[in-house]
Amino acid sequence: MENFCLLEVDVNGQEIFLVDKTILTSFSGRLRKLFSKLTGKTIRLKLIFDKFPGGAECFELVVKFCYNGGRIKITPFNMFQLHCAANYLEMNQEMQGKPNLVEQTISFFQKTHYMTWSELIIGLENCQELIFFKPSSSLLQEFLDCVVGRLEFHYISSPFASSSDSSSMQFSGDISTESRGIYTSQATWWFADLGFLNLNMFKKIIETMIRNKLDHSVISSFLFYYKRVKCSSASLVQKCRIIETVTEFLSSLDGSFMSIRGLFDILQLSLTLKVNKCSIGKLEQLIGSQIDRAKLDDLLIPSPAGEKVAYNVNLILRLLDIFLSNSREKILMYQLKKVAELIDLYIMEVAPDPCLKPSKFLALVMAMPDIARESNDKIYLAMDMYLKVHNGLSEEEKIKMYSVLNYDKLREETLKDLAQNESFPTCALFKAQVTLQNRPRYSVTRTSNFF
Repeated sequence: MENFCLLEVDVNGQEIFLVDKTILTSFSGRLRKLFSKLTGKTIRLKLIFDKFPGGAECFELVVKFCYNGGRIKITPFNMFQLHCAANYLEMNQEMQGKPNLVEQTISFFQKTHYMTWSELIIGLENCQELIFFKPSSSLLQEFLDCVVGRLEFHYISSPFASSSDSSSMQFSGDISTESRGIYTSQATWWFADLGFLNLNMFKKIIETMIRNKLDHSVISSFLFYYKRVKCSSASLVQKCRIIETVTEFLSSLDGSFMSIRGLFDILQLSLTLKVNKCSIGKLEQLIGSQIDRAKLDDLLIPSPAGEKVAYNVNLILRLLDIFLSNSREKILMYQLKKVAELIDLYIMEVAPDPCLKPSKFLALVMAMPDIARESNDKIYLAMDMYLKVHNGLSEEEKIKMYSVLNYDKLREETLKDLAQNESFPTCALFKAQVTLQNRPRYSVTRTSNFF
């Protein structure tokens, strides 16, 4: 019979344990191999663990398991720690009739479907704290499937009591009101409950949601929520990582379910933080392809630091190019007209900027095809503002400016104003007068023929 041997164990520099080597090696294959060449003499040994899963607290649980003859209460609080520690110490073989801790933890995991939501959250939180070790990929995935399955079940069926029920409605604003789902607290009650996730576990949860075909509107809303909560207290580097991760997932979802305001917020933050160009490109693709859903306030993004112009006109031009190129074959006329109306408002907003170059102003005016505009009145008003602010333009630059106006799409009052507007070149005033003279004046007579 092996003699008693005192074993000193330093666990991750957190705590030192004095244990019976004989008892521990009878359960651990790793320790048996480590001490197999030692004689049976009573000596004192020291063992140092640098990366023991779960740290000193978990090692103490393993010691209790061994000293209690292979018995321990497995709970949602310790199931992941015990499973990882058991694998680390190779407690997966029945030696001399000793219980197998790995099998015990696996057996417990098979009961996760009966856990309450709070117990699932506890297990998830403890799992992500295992920095160096994770449970087997299949075991973890089964657990994540259970968590996501619980979400799907409860937002499809009845409301589910949760710690976040009382505050869930404040997050529902991240769900686009233009989406095609039914969005109530039943779909968003769990947002706050999963707000603790670190980035690695967050990725796994989102991947599981996508794989299990959770509603894209709900997934995208949680992505917006996670970005907002985590970025509020993160470092610059962490913010970039969070935004890049969220953007990557958003780009894989159906964009029509997303909050366009939320996308613009992420894009503006990405430009400020100088997130990698790949992520910014994906955001621009998402926004540009559905810019007809945007509002004027969404477009008013400040120019990058160091530029004198007030607003990021180059970004809007890129978004318009994406909209027109991506939608050329399937674009609907009402969408085209909606974007043209939006851009006309934007042009009027940026026209008074003294630093806006004529080439950029004209690029904005000419970005939309003429067929998209029923009227050029707003374009004329924007030009009028622009020319008054940029009174140093050459005659050639002014002629380029007026030549893009469609005079046939100007109201009579607008033409009269233009014909007397000295900010425009003489040729523009003359053309306005000619257009007025040639415009048919019998509309009232034609209408009266119907009576």
